[in-house]
Amino acid sequence: MKRTRRPRWLTVSIMCLVVFLVTTFALTVSADGDTTTVGATPSSDVVFTLDDVEYDLSDGESAQAYVDGYADNLNADPDFDTHLEKALATVRESVSQYATIWALLPPVIAIVLALITKEVYSSLFVGILAGGLIYSGFNFEGTVVHVISDGFVASLADSYNVGILLFLVMLGALVAMMNKAGGSAAFGRWATKHIKSRIGAQLATIALGVLIFVDDYFNCLTVGSVMRPVTDAQKISRAKLSYLIDATAAPICIIAPISSWAAAVSGFAAGSGAANGMALFISAIPYNFYALLTIAMMIFLAVTQTEFGPMKKHEDNAKNGDIFTVEVEEAVENMQGNPKGRVWDLVVPILFLVASCIVGMIYSGGFFTADSEGYQNFITAFSNCDASVGLAYGSVVALLFAVIYFSLRGVISFKNCMACVPEGFKLMVPAIMILTCAWTLKAMTDSLGAKIFISQIVESSAGSFALFLPAIIFLIAVGLSFATGTSWGTFGILIPIVLSVFGAESGVITVIAISACMAGAVCGDHCSPISDTTIMASAGAQCNHIAHVSTQLPYALLVAGVSFIGYVLCGFVQSAWVVLPICLVLLFAAILAIRAIQKRKAA
Repeated sequence: MKRTRRPRWLTVSIMCLVVFLVTTFALTVSADGDTTTVGATPSSDVVFTLDDVEYDLSDGESAQAYVDGYADNLNADPDFDTHLEKALATVRESVSQYATIWALLPPVIAIVLALITKEVYSSLFVGILAGGLIYSGFNFEGTVVHVISDGFVASLADSYNVGILLFLVMLGALVAMMNKAGGSAAFGRWATKHIKSRIGAQLATIALGVLIFVDDYFNCLTVGSVMRPVTDAQKISRAKLSYLIDATAAPICIIAPISSWAAAVSGFAAGSGAANGMALFISAIPYNFYALLTIAMMIFLAVTQTEFGPMKKHEDNAKNGDIFTVEVEEAVENMQGNPKGRVWDLVVPILFLVASCIVGMIYSGGFFTADSEGYQNFITAFSNCDASVGLAYGSVVALLFAVIYFSLRGVISFKNCMACVPEGFKLMVPAIMILTCAWTLKAMTDSLGAKIFISQIVESSAGSFALFLPAIIFLIAVGLSFATGTSWGTFGILIPIVLSVFGAESGVITVIAISACMAGAVCGDHCSPISDTTIMASAGAQCNHIAHVSTQLPYALLVAGVSFIGYVLCGFVQSAWVVLPICLVLLFAAILAIRAIQKRKAA
């Protein structure tokens, strides 16, 4: 009788969970037994008014509200340090590990488990459960309420998140419709005739990613839908396609002045004392080493046909006909089928989608509203837009257009068009599930004050390591973005602190520090398996999510290492035109050295 073996990932997950439970229990007991430090309240209640808001720091809700406004209060409150200490003491009466290093434990557990086990759903859930346990002090009822009500339900009730999910479903239905109409297959045949090499297919993917710079979510799913037939025909692995999509999403958006990211960063900067947030953003572009080096590395790897790390295995397998290497759960669309399909059956819906999403975004920013700040002002309207709402508007309109277009073309019937809607939804279910878990894990991390803990590290480093502060800010931004899976959240908490430390008008060093913050946030977001952009890239390429993360990580870490050196140099040189060429030489030299080592081992 054959013995059934327990799956390795299950064993590792159980072991990690047991170790964590024991550790958390020990911490809880320690916290409960020491009531003199944790939860000690100030000798007198502190009640004060700040920006027309009254705070009572002896009250839990009021203290939490003050702490949640950390970035704004940092500049507005002259007694910020004293008030923050008292507010944290009050908050820690109910959440003993708030704003301590333990706040980073849930995402660390989820990420480590995901990389070890290659199983994303259970890893994320274990991380979420860990956050709930720490928050509730190991109380069963408190854990269930926090995880379900404050976590999953709150994440799915958030209007921004719902807009992104609607965009995903609509785009999935549109992709299914284009496939059934034969547009994707026709585009694949056309691309095979005109793009005849692996280098050409990769450069075409990069070029399309650069062109769609408006929003990272939009970039990931659109580029994936268009370029899958091309890269499949040239036997490029789905892992490599995911990397190219991911590396032309956030890294492009963060250096594009007309993008949802530019709007977010300039808004954070302007709200923290900068005279012109957009001008500061543009000034920081030459110093955004991670984004610029990532783009240079993609092109260099494609032209020299160099791969290393786990990506090399995926690419070698793809050359032999296996473009997946790791099995995917997504239903891979049928690219054959409809002889009536033409290239325009893919190009026209995609172009209409691009146009409608841009119009939807400026509509949400008030471009067409007479009494709005952005009325008939494209830049202002784009800066004020709600990307989630705009993309939802655009995708719904594009789907309606596609139904009418394909029906009039006679390539598929109205009934078949409607059948594509649930097909597209099913196509996006894995991405939706991972996004939901990632958002919930972020909610757990936020409720434990991870951002406050990181912010205090930045402030404490300001005086002691002034010349190295850009490099330190870069590392902290990487860590915060990696742990929370959000670069925008990292901008929101670190940019006000950076401007407070350096001053909004302190010249080049302020620009360098802001760019280090942005670069680090994008780097951490790029590496993190719980990042929504990383999840979108996997969905766009229809690649196994953990396969995408594990193959991309060595590439991202190499660029991160060179970027760190660049920011160390910038603390002394303070010139992008000197430091950036040095970083490019270091990056290309490192890639060529890795290639030489690989050839020596293969010989």
